[in-house]
Amino acid sequence: MDLAEGTGIREAVADVDIVVHTATAPQGDTEAVDVRGTERLLEAAADADVSNVVYVSIVGVDEIPYSYYEQKHAVEQTVAESDIPSTIVRATQFHSFVADLLETASRLPVWPLPTGIRLQPIDVGEVADAIVDHATLDAAGRVPDIGGPEVRTVGDLARTYRDARGLRRPIVRLPIPGKTAAAFRAGGAICPDRTVGTVTWNEWVASTFD
Repeated sequence: MDLAEGTGIREAVADVDIVVHTATAPQGDTEAVDVRGTERLLEAAADADVSNVVYVSIVGVDEIPYSYYEQKHAVEQTVAESDIPSTIVRATQFHSFVADLLETASRLPVWPLPTGIRLQPIDVGEVADAIVDHATLDAAGRVPDIGGPEVRTVGDLARTYRDARGLRRPIVRLPIPGKTAAAFRAGGAICPDRTVGTVTWNEWVASTFD
C-alpha cells in the first residue's frame, strides 16, 4: 500500500484486527505520508472494523518545536480523536539513530556537537517488544513512554562512540540557538522516570563496532 498516494490501503486492512502504524517520512513529505496518509489509513480501518490502531511516536513531540515532531504530534491527535480504538506508544531515540548522527560527524576532522543535550537511547528490539505487547484487541489509548536505561549527554555518547571506533577526533561544543535546541536542552526528548530498556549505549556500541 502507499499512504501518500492512497493506494492499496483498504486491501491491506481488510480482515485485519490490529494495525501497527510505524510508517513515516522524516526526510520526505511528512505532511503527505504521516498526516494525510494516517487520515486515509484511519478511514479504511474504520470501514474494516479494526479493533486497535497502534501508533508509534517519539518522546517529546508535544514539547519540542521541530517541524517533524510537530507533524508527529498532529498525527497523535488525529489518531486519538478518531472513532477507531487506538494505542499511542512513544519511545526515545534508537541507538542506531544516534549512531547515524555521530557517523555523519565522524567524517569531519573536528566533531562540532551540542554536547550538553541529554538523550536516552534505547534498543530498537526492546521498543519492538513493547509495541507487540500493546498490539492486542484491547486498545489502551496513550500508554506510558518507553525510554532507554540511562540518560546521557551527547558529548558523553560521542566519546564512547569515538573510542569504540578507534578514532582520535576532538569533540567541540557547538552552541545551537533557537527554541528547538532549547527544548532538547530542557529535557524534552527524555523520560528519566521511564527507563524501560535494558541495553545500554556502551553495550550496544561494543556489540555493534566490535
